[in-house]
Amino acid sequence: MMKQMVELSKLNENHKLLTSLDGNWAYTIKFWMNPDPNAKPQESKGTASRKSIMGGRYVVMDVTGSMKMPGADGKMKDMTFKGMGMEGYDNVKKKFVASWIDNMGTGIELSEGTYDPGTKSFTYTAEMEPMPGMKQQIREVIKIADKDHMSLEWYENQGGQEKKTMEINYTRASKAK
Repeated sequence: MMKQMVELSKLNENHKLLTSLDGNWAYTIKFWMNPDPNAKPQESKGTASRKSIMGGRYVVMDVTGSMKMPGADGKMKDMTFKGMGMEGYDNVKKKFVASWIDNMGTGIELSEGTYDPGTKSFTYTAEMEPMPGMKQQIREVIKIADKDHMSLEWYENQGGQEKKTMEINYTRASKAK
């Protein structure tokens, strides 16, 4: 049993794939909060820093940005956005695993996913509950264009139909130290 545990704790190509994205990134985000499909998305910018931990078994991502949100008076104002994600590859499940927290909620999003080397994309799925009793299926697609560019598309199941509600484009600023 101990031998199997040691074997399952070893790093593999999936861990190396995640750590290859370590570094500092600038991003532009578009999100569609308006139910009108033709409405212009809100846009903002920010930075993300990805860093391997636990000997390369996991990657932590810290995100900081600014976005316009309605204040207590209902008027739009700039708000600082902070988020943190953790990703890894679970050798037992044979899946990528991730978690996400941010300053706009109190829940922890847990997701599992796969990687398609043909399209250089991760696909994660999760279930969120943003409001009591309102469970929502989520699909995230992270595409690696090249070593310095990647994107994330966020899809929500709304009334039985999947709708893209967010798109983030990342450009590498520098390698992590």
